[in-house]
Amino acid sequence: MQCEAKAKQWLSPAFDEETRKAVQEMLDNEDKTELIDAFYRDLEFGTGGLRGIMGAGTNRMNKYIVGMATQGFANYINKAFPGRNDLSVVVGHDCRNNGRMFAETVADIFSANGIKVYLFESLRPTPEISFAIRQLGCQAGVNVTASHNPKEYNGYKAYWEDGAQVLSPHDKGIIDEVNKVTIDDVKFEGNKELIEIIGGEMDWDYLQAVKEAMVDQEVILRQKDLNIVYSPMHGTGRVIIPEALRSWGFQNIHVVPEQMVIDGNFPTVVSPNPENAEAMTLGMKLGTRLNADLVIASDPDADRLAIVCRNPKGEWEILNGNQTCMMFCWYIIANKKKLGQLKGNEFLVKTIVTTELIKKIADKNGVELRDCYTGFKWIANEIRKSEGVNKYIGGGEESFGFLPFDKVRDKDSPASICLICEIAAWAKDNGKTLYDLLMDIYLEYGFSKEVTVNVVKPGKTGADEIKQMMTDFRNNPPTDLGGSKVVLWKDYQTLEQTADDGSKQPIDMPEKSNVLQWFCDDDTKISVRPSGTEPKIKFYIEVKDTMKCPGCYERCTDASMDKVEAIKKSLGL
Repeated sequence: MQCEAKAKQWLSPAFDEETRKAVQEMLDNEDKTELIDAFYRDLEFGTGGLRGIMGAGTNRMNKYIVGMATQGFANYINKAFPGRNDLSVVVGHDCRNNGRMFAETVADIFSANGIKVYLFESLRPTPEISFAIRQLGCQAGVNVTASHNPKEYNGYKAYWEDGAQVLSPHDKGIIDEVNKVTIDDVKFEGNKELIEIIGGEMDWDYLQAVKEAMVDQEVILRQKDLNIVYSPMHGTGRVIIPEALRSWGFQNIHVVPEQMVIDGNFPTVVSPNPENAEAMTLGMKLGTRLNADLVIASDPDADRLAIVCRNPKGEWEILNGNQTCMMFCWYIIANKKKLGQLKGNEFLVKTIVTTELIKKIADKNGVELRDCYTGFKWIANEIRKSEGVNKYIGGGEESFGFLPFDKVRDKDSPASICLICEIAAWAKDNGKTLYDLLMDIYLEYGFSKEVTVNVVKPGKTGADEIKQMMTDFRNNPPTDLGGSKVVLWKDYQTLEQTADDGSKQPIDMPEKSNVLQWFCDDDTKISVRPSGTEPKIKFYIEVKDTMKCPGCYERCTDASMDKVEAIKKSLGL
């Protein structure tokens, strides 16, 4: 059995006693399920790095898999910058179990390969790692994090010299180097002279940069007592985000004490994902007690944010990622225009699965909007392409991520949280809540309901099922979805779109991607893609309606959910 043969290699002296013992137990167990899942494949170093369940095995996050990935990354850096003796990287981590150990392992290996390492003294937000790479003029960086995944996971985000996650050709080059490495190649013994600990000074520089995302400080000063409740969900935003809010001028900030505790087991939530309403429960309870204006949270590595505001009944309403992104884009355009800050060369970016209402907002206001693939590396790519020519003013995706300035090249919840509080202050200054502002946007631009359906398929059999689902959709594309006629099919794997009259056109994207999209005659949009970081396939459903009054929101929502259910039935979900 191939899995058993691979597992027995992990009984060699190259691996520590704890690892050998765990592997031996799997081999001795009559039920081979755990052994197969741990060894049926090598945990893939993908275009964003690594992410997986922690434990012994080739399909697990452990110091050996991290070590081989880092050795390959170091080999590539040395090849990409030949003849340089001043190569450097930034290394950080979040609150997850084993995070510090993995980060120190990464630092040791880079330094053993002659690369200077700036290692953060303790946990820091992902966007600060991105900022530090640019600020220090480094060639690359690593943040040890599994973002919003459950507690069993850890991960490894790889960054290039522009502070963005790696893109072509570097992503493929790094993967090739990683795949060549064996455990015996890894230089685990670090060179301490090449490791420099950083912390407070970089925090200061980052916080100063975050203030560049501010649009209108006057409105903040008028509403400095805006009542804010914040939770870091046991993670890296716990110090940085309250400090950032104070630096912008907000003075009435409350934190959820139970979730200020650094804990990789995330004891107060089922999963530390701001997309899950359950994770916001403690924040909303404190918000109710304090009569707060809004409740905000960041995920463990503080790249994503969640926002909760009050509806007209005084109840808490969790904004989804599309609503959040749409509100950011609307406010940035409207208030920069009002303050005379738009020069005519600005652009926004959204991902192809994010709401099309943002395009309506941008088009009506004469601001360029660009579409890109899912993942902030693609938004960063648009910033890089236009540096010095066009001005980036914001970009985001439906999965609770936004970046309102260009000093960072990844999702940035500290800057985004400060900006959403500015938006709430502006709304309050105009006698409104964030909810009222959302209704105003729907009234002007039309109602849209977005639902993401995650179909989880773990293990090897799950991966095979997901692959087959995509094949079936390509071979038999839908012509009707929930009673709506499909009029356009887009396949980003072939970079070709097909209209209902049979005509075909190329899709202008930088590379191919395993994504399908279907557009209907009533502006319904469906996108489907396998997740690149988790064992699931994702369906993004967007349906439209006309909203004639703020009180029509619930009717539109109910009608849209009926439509979503019909679409799910059409897709066999």
